[in-house]
Amino acid sequence: MTRRTQTILYHTLPIAFWLLAGLVCALPWGLTFVNSALCPPSLLSYLLPSVVVLTGLWILTSIKRHGSAVEPCLWIGILLGIASYWLPTVLFLVVPAWIYLYYRRLMNVHAFSATWIGLIFVAIWAAVLIYNPLMTSGLLKNTWADFFALDTLWAWLPIGAVLFAFIASSIARTNLRIR
Repeated sequence: MTRRTQTILYHTLPIAFWLLAGLVCALPWGLTFVNSALCPPSLLSYLLPSVVVLTGLWILTSIKRHGSAVEPCLWIGILLGIASYWLPTVLFLVVPAWIYLYYRRLMNVHAFSATWIGLIFVAIWAAVLIYNPLMTSGLLKNTWADFFALDTLWAWLPIGAVLFAFIASSIARTNLRIR
């Protein structure tokens, strides 16, 4: 492969991956117009979890090699807890985050505890806002009651597309780096 081809691929492959992710993110929104029983009616219910998960992934991958992972794990717990309001099954992404930290030799008891503290922090605030005794109905609706609801599973399409685009563009940039 010539240096010119390598430079072109270095710049265009991530663009292609993110454009494909944008197309997949728009797919559930387009299906909403066709049949509203298939997809969630609001754009925020499936687009915000992917943005929050992408932010958590960015925080996770920006941890330095010999740095502490405690504060990023706290933020990952908080972000995944917030994203679980729109898509409760996104909490299962904590396990791949822990596996990634273990692979990079950053996982320890403090990082594990920090993730749980972040999740518990969000759970306490959600309980306060859902079961507020001063109001007849809380500020939030309880979406965690239907943990595996089928109408929220369409939100995994944008999350999967964003995760694929992030990982694929990172791999492409790493392998095509001009030395």
